[in-house]
Amino acid sequence: MQIETVGVKFKNGNHVYSFSPNGIEVHNGDYVIVETDKGTELGVIVKEKETIDASELVSPLKNVLQKATKDMVEKAEKYDLEAKKFLPTVRNIVKEFGLDMKVVQVEASFDNSKYIVNFTAETRVDFRELVKKLAETLKKRVELRQIGSRDEVRMLGGFGPCGKVCCCVQNMGEFDHVSMKMAKNQNLSLNPNSISGLCGKLMCCIAYENPTYQESLQIMPKIGANVSTKDGQGTVVYNDLLNRNVDVKYVRGEDIEIKTYPLEEIKLKKEGNVQR
Repeated sequence: MQIETVGVKFKNGNHVYSFSPNGIEVHNGDYVIVETDKGTELGVIVKEKETIDASELVSPLKNVLQKATKDMVEKAEKYDLEAKKFLPTVRNIVKEFGLDMKVVQVEASFDNSKYIVNFTAETRVDFRELVKKLAETLKKRVELRQIGSRDEVRMLGGFGPCGKVCCCVQNMGEFDHVSMKMAKNQNLSLNPNSISGLCGKLMCCIAYENPTYQESLQIMPKIGANVSTKDGQGTVVYNDLLNRNVDVKYVRGEDIEIKTYPLEEIKLKKEGNVQR
């Protein structure tokens, strides 16, 4: 069975969730009210309507309930600013309870019916009494939400080692899975201090750039491969994967020379290598 879906992102998140458009005409950039397991929430359309096979769904689709009006969006932003003012208060109460948790941000639901306290913690935290105290102090229903270190940076913002705003803050995609294999593909230093971001995990840009490096690795000659160029036969000693240039070493008697060539000017000699 074929069904229609749209992709929605939520505040402070990079994940794209699928919803049924429910017969409502929506486009990229439209704010919508959607049905979720936690109630109704405000999100933004980032993927326009497409038709997929129902077998591709992991769980049943929930609905887009309506397009959010400009007034709804403006009020949601206002409620959020008001909620953020309670951050010092919440942190002080957590300190009073002596709980091993770090409060990152306080935000409001789009309709201001509750406050969401986002926090990080190394271990499981029993915050049942804390919730009661917070609700009593803030005069609002309170939900505590444990987040990861990547989410923390995404909420607070910051700059990476490159000097640019962190990838997660720029909503460049979903990079929760970044591996050392990706770093190896890019010939990066495997020193954790060199390839870790503000969150302490492998930098998101490694995953963002990985497809380009993977594509280059498939078509570039291997290090040590025998190749033929306009200057004769030599051995590959280095590949510039981004620019797709190849360094070739020539040994002529006692003389050694290394020259750089665009990939298209290289011809592989050895059987077993990709031929061009």
